Amino acid sequence: MKKILILILLTVICYSSKLSAQDKPHFWDDVQTIKKYDKIYNPPTNPIVFIGSSSIRKWDNLERTFADYVVMNRGIGGAVVNDITYYINDILFPYNPRQIVIYVGENELPDPTATPDSIFNRTKRLLKVIRAKLPEVPIAYISIKPSPVREKFVNKAAEANKLIKNYLASEKNIVYIDIFGSMLTTEGKTRPELFVEDMLHMNLQGYEIWTKAVKPRLLKR
Repeated sequence: MKKILILILLTVICYSSKLSAQDKPHFWDDVQTIKKYDKIYNPPTNPIVFIGSSSIRKWDNLERTFADYVVMNRGIGGAVVNDITYYINDILFPYNPRQIVIYVGENELPDPTATPDSIFNRTKRLLKVIRAKLPEVPIAYISIKPSPVREKFVNKAAEANKLIKNYLASEKNIVYIDIFGSMLTTEGKTRPELFVEDMLHMNLQGYEIWTKAVKPRLLKR
């Protein structure tokens, strides 16, 4: 009887831990890792914070590239716009940024239910959430890039970019950084030479294009 009770108890514990793992929102562990890191290493004061998906997360030399500006990388690999909105209190607001750089929206493209309008509306909501707490902080928004592995979604990306660009044109303290055209050939095709083997994430040559476009928009102290 005692063995049966122990077995039942172990089953309940195992089931409960599975449930709590399933209850965690996407990227919960990634964000907790960032928060633990912040407890070990004090973040800089009033940095420029880069947020978004894996194109930010995998920008490995970001801090060195923009060393004169004091920047922080708080990208989350695989994130969609709503994920960044969900975690904004963890990955942005605690750092009291003097400027924000955003790249997100590309991971929506393969989703058949995501349209240029829905990507735009999610992006607009993210910006409104940021503006509610940081009404005057300058924002730089990087356009959705054309990745070879997602070439069939290039038109969707271009339309979402257009909607977002038009919206930002009337917004205060927000600049639109267009890297879309620079990452296409003159015939409008994607450029595999700018990407690593997966044809989704960029190599140094791809990031050089971003650096050239982003750097003039950054604020020095």
